[in-house]
Amino acid sequence: MPLVDNTGLPSYRRLREEGMEVLEKNRAQEQDIRELHIGFLNMMPDAALEPTERQFLRLVDSCNRIAQFYIYPFSPAVIPRGDGARRHIDQYYFEFDALQEKGLDALIISGANPISSRLEDESFWDPLGQVLDWASEHVTSTLCACLATHAALKIFHGLDREPLGFKRWGVFSHRPVDRTHPLVRDVNTRFDVPHSRFNEIYSSEMRAAGLRVLIESDRAGVHLATSADGFRFVYFQGHPEYDAVSLLKEYKREVVRFLTGDITEYPPFPVGYFSNEASELLEAYRLRATAPETSQTLIEEFPEKILSTLVDNTWRDTGKAVFNNWLGTVYQITDRDRRVPFMKGVDPSSPLAHLL
Repeated sequence: MPLVDNTGLPSYRRLREEGMEVLEKNRAQEQDIRELHIGFLNMMPDAALEPTERQFLRLVDSCNRIAQFYIYPFSPAVIPRGDGARRHIDQYYFEFDALQEKGLDALIISGANPISSRLEDESFWDPLGQVLDWASEHVTSTLCACLATHAALKIFHGLDREPLGFKRWGVFSHRPVDRTHPLVRDVNTRFDVPHSRFNEIYSSEMRAAGLRVLIESDRAGVHLATSADGFRFVYFQGHPEYDAVSLLKEYKREVVRFLTGDITEYPPFPVGYFSNEASELLEAYRLRATAPETSQTLIEEFPEKILSTLVDNTWRDTGKAVFNNWLGTVYQITDRDRRVPFMKGVDPSSPLAHLL
């Protein structure tokens, strides 16, 4: 069954325009269909706040045959916001305290825009720690994206992300390395995943901490891992939620930073992303942008509209398959006995023990 518009979130209107079915709340309540209630901690900056909503909502919608999905977005008040984003959050988002009282079947935690070299110095650090601590006791499974993964592994395992010295940026080939796990059931044996980060936690460190590494790349490192019990925490270093144009928009932001003098080196292309035709257009633009008499008016001439038709999404199907497996497993676990809280760890009586 589809997503349920339980908040009036403008992103639901956008998704309907894309052709997705989103039920009005009163219509959903007329149907005798199982519900799953999913929290969504959105820590992205203002410009990415609503696009990130839609990216994760699309992935949840890929699982629409098993239940009606109620999504509860929330965001820490300590993250600096402009007036527009603050109004959006005040009108459409929930308070974490209320969600604790209500309870959640699953939780998604977005990445964030890092400002400090130490995660502990980020504005979201303390509230994120509170959410993770609560989720470890009260949520069947929590899915962490990118920076949230690095924060969770620091909190739970003392693992520090390591600076790469460059930006891991582009689309990379991956393979499942543990095909016995339900999360990678029926996914392709090779597939692409976008990455965008300056820091990394390596496969050897994750395994030494007892984590289960499920998907990996020779060039980009770990994409997907889980907590030792196999399901309570799901960790992404890559970005299965990205739209086809997400890396294009990131690249444009870097080009604009160069043209406005924020950075001194012209940005390289994201690896494995732009087609030959797109690369030729961008190389011609680069020659103009790096000429001695470049004007900032060149920003308006960046060929984003044309380029958006020349980039491909080669990762969405696998991302949907993993999300489908994740929420399908949540559904099975919570359906076995919804009255009993999910306990830490896995023992022979745990519902998860029968699934893994």
